[in-house]
Amino acid sequence: MRLNSVCVYCASSSKIDKAFFEAARELGRLLAENDLQCVCGAGRKGLMGALADSVLETGGTVKGIIPRFMYEEGWYHPNLSDLILTDSMHERKALMAEHSDAVIAMPGGCGTLEELLEIITWKQLGLYFNPIVILNIDGYYNPLIEMLKQAVDKTFMRPEHADMWMVAQTPQEAIEMLYTSVQFSENPRKFAAI
Repeated sequence: MRLNSVCVYCASSSKIDKAFFEAARELGRLLAENDLQCVCGAGRKGLMGALADSVLETGGTVKGIIPRFMYEEGWYHPNLSDLILTDSMHERKALMAEHSDAVIAMPGGCGTLEELLEIITWKQLGLYFNPIVILNIDGYYNPLIEMLKQAVDKTFMRPEHADMWMVAQTPQEAIEMLYTSVQFSENPRKFAAI
């Protein structure tokens, strides 16, 4: 599979543990070194800012997609390679998916969790076919991974649905998983209903 761009979901909080910032900087470096454009939410703070800075410092490109109201608040990173303004959060998420060949979800709050679950849902419905990697730094996503397992165990999801995402422990592993992802299904809708 040829990959050109990777959408990264991640936090805008600047008050989180330094281990998360180190992982964001490492992921940014790896994206640039692997000639993968970073697609992100265009924020200038938190993991989004650290990720974008690292990609740019390593010679890579960053496409940021941000709603107009956030832009007007000055929340955007000023040095991105490309900046796209949208009219809504919904349009932002759709464009982030449209402009990416894969998704990596770093730790984050409600917005990141919502983006991750939405892209998994889109994959289940056959609206997104690309690799999805959950980057589980410091075990952050353990409760969510357990919740997804429980959804399968209690038949809210099919066992096949657990193949829609992969879980990485390090940025290097996340990059490697992008290239080893198994094609979920040529006709995922036949598995969508239980």
